[in-house]
Amino acid sequence: MSSPLIELNRVTVMRGERAALENVSLRIETGEHVCILGPNGCGKSTLIKTITRECYPLAREGSSMAILGRERWDVFELRNLLGIVSPDLLAACTTDATGRDVVLSGFFSSTRIFPHHRPDTELLRRSDAALERLGISHLADRCVMHMSSGEAKRTLIARALVHEPKTLLFDEPSNALDIAAQFQLRDTMRELAQSGLAILLVTHHVNEIIPEMERIILLRGGGILLDGPKEAVLTEANLRKLFGIEVSLQRSRGFFHAY
Repeated sequence: MSSPLIELNRVTVMRGERAALENVSLRIETGEHVCILGPNGCGKSTLIKTITRECYPLAREGSSMAILGRERWDVFELRNLLGIVSPDLLAACTTDATGRDVVLSGFFSSTRIFPHHRPDTELLRRSDAALERLGISHLADRCVMHMSSGEAKRTLIARALVHEPKTLLFDEPSNALDIAAQFQLRDTMRELAQSGLAILLVTHHVNEIIPEMERIILLRGGGILLDGPKEAVLTEANLRKLFGIEVSLQRSRGFFHAY
């Protein structure tokens, strides 16, 4: 059997003087489609940054963390196995870099191609293939600053796919997208999930949860409120506890909508 994607045991992560994650234990298997749902400030982004080794847990007795079965990683090696799509990356890409440059930058863990980078013919071929896979070959020579938010987001997804990762991590993917771009993003996530690529979605929007998600983890106040099958976890009562407000829930065509 393959090692789990993530295995956290009693992990605490500090952001400044505050524990953004506190005593969290979590196991996500390789190949699972999982959504981590919670309000702003609950620790979602800190969890993503912990997985990608931008944040580190406190060293405590009985606390441990492994990614794909290993506790220690060369960060550049790990980034070849995990594709990341996040608002931080989108903000960093608002330059005169072209779509092809952004996708190529995935090989160098940057957000554009700098003079010291030397992409060879094979990297160029793989970058163009990733753009084509997302149906955005026409953005290869367009500057990111001249793209719509939806186009820039799809370019970031191509960047995340370029090194053929085991899992894609989406952190609040629909931020700044209009309704049409949100629908297009959901379709893209579904296509990727159905292709066999594992999806880990981190969001505060219930309507972003695609039908392929089998498991939902509710995160609140730096801890796990509930973790289980989607049908059992996504209820009005549980969402009221999570967000602290009255919530009504409807389901249509496999998607849940809260209001």
